[in-house]
Amino acid sequence: MGKSVPQNIVGPVVRKIRYGKGWTQAMLSARCARAGWDIGENTISKIEAQVRCVTDSEIVFLAQALKVREQELFPARS
Repeated sequence: MGKSVPQNIVGPVVRKIRYGKGWTQAMLSARCARAGWDIGENTISKIEAQVRCVTDSEIVFLAQALKVREQELFPARS
């Protein structure tokens, strides 16, 4: 059985930004809650691992929590 298709393209970027800020998944979860999105560490882990889809409204919450523009969550095009 082959590798499954990624469910989002922002997960690795979210992880990279979070690592760059020195935050744990719990810290990002708490920041998302303050932005108005109740999300647990387990769900953040699934997003970062690309096994969970991310809606457009969730992109907004992630960007607010990470203190970046929404566009920065998408991988650079080559």
